[in-house]
Amino acid sequence: MGNGTTASRPKQGCDVEGHTLSKRLITSLNSSLERWLPEKRLFLRSDDATRFLRLRPVTQLMGLGSGALILGWTLVASSILVIDAVSSGSSDEQMGRTQAAFEERLEQLSAERDARATEAVAAQNRFAVALEQVSEMQSQLLESEEKRRELETGLKVVQSNLRNAISERNDAKEQVQVANGDEADGQERTGEISVALDILSGELRNTADARSEAQRQAEEAQLAAEELRVERDQIVARNDEILNQLEDAVSISVQPLDKVFRSVGMDPEDVLNTIRKGYSGQGGPLNPISYSTSGDASLSKGETKAKQIVVTLDEMNTYRIAIEKLPLAMPVKSSFRYTSGFGRRWGRMHEGVDMAGPTGTPVYATGDGVISFAGRQSGYGNLIKVTHELGTETRYAHLSRIRVKQGQRVSQGELIGDMGNTGRSTGPHLHYEVHMNGRAVDPMRFIKAASNVF
Repeated sequence: MGNGTTASRPKQGCDVEGHTLSKRLITSLNSSLERWLPEKRLFLRSDDATRFLRLRPVTQLMGLGSGALILGWTLVASSILVIDAVSSGSSDEQMGRTQAAFEERLEQLSAERDARATEAVAAQNRFAVALEQVSEMQSQLLESEEKRRELETGLKVVQSNLRNAISERNDAKEQVQVANGDEADGQERTGEISVALDILSGELRNTADARSEAQRQAEEAQLAAEELRVERDQIVARNDEILNQLEDAVSISVQPLDKVFRSVGMDPEDVLNTIRKGYSGQGGPLNPISYSTSGDASLSKGETKAKQIVVTLDEMNTYRIAIEKLPLAMPVKSSFRYTSGFGRRWGRMHEGVDMAGPTGTPVYATGDGVISFAGRQSGYGNLIKVTHELGTETRYAHLSRIRVKQGQRVSQGELIGDMGNTGRSTGPHLHYEVHMNGRAVDPMRFIKAASNVF
């Protein structure tokens, strides 16, 4: 017992000494702060007594510090909410403008492509007419050449007869003929031959002139055909450039759409096949196809590329139809805070995301669909289930008010309820779930995928 008492005394002395040191430090702080924060007294008066509270400089400093901290926290939180709301609105407007500009560019490229295709067809027609004219002129040239050869052959025969006649005339002159009638016959025959030679020479000159004119016209037609060929090649090259730009633009547009379905765990080919089965109507009269006998390989290549662009545009349109059937919008458009994500929580599976906000915050449908359930359900509280196409379903829980009925068809962005605190909930928030083919998936996949589309 004696040893125990002796051991406790030093410890007690240390406590007293520490308390004294702390008191001195507070007194020193009070004296230092007395200049800026003088001591104040708060009097409390009752019917039978008067009391007062002493507000020392250290106490006042702690109160001011606490107030400044609360004020700073309030300003920072308000700024974050304002910046979040402003950035959300500006990004939506920017994406809308980008999509409108892209669609306008596609329409311009398509119109320019049609204009170039029309010009190429017109040039092809002019080229075919020029080829026909050249062919006709070549035929005329061959006919004139044949006629010239026939005239040359006839001229040779006449010249031969003329030589024979001259020879005979010379022989007749050498012979002494007494009869005057024989000399007159020889002169008359020579005159007839001279007239025939003059007629043949005139025909030869006319044939040569006609051949020269036909040759000149053929050369002019060939020059015109060459100019048309150059013009056609330029139109085909320009048309090919437009088709390449259009093909690149369409391909770039399809890539983010394909990425959307892969990001949410869907096979794009299966989605496209499913949509095409529902949009497979055909009709209209069937007219025979006309083919040009003087076609060009460049035009055929451009037609093939244009058909490929049409196929890609059809694929992009099918993607957009499928995207309209998926729940890719935000269920809450007002300011909110994510309080819990998808995954295990407290040893159990949390199959959705929680978005906290004030009671009564509007809740919207994230995609087109049919209300399959609207009522109260155990821990969910007030619950709405929306069945969408392509095997997807969305759930909206803990609502304070349900604004739709079972069996009702809703569109994306339509108001369906108000945020609340019903069911197993610790505060007002929306519990949002997405199910694919009966299995819960992370809703953030769809929320993030929407940023690649809208």
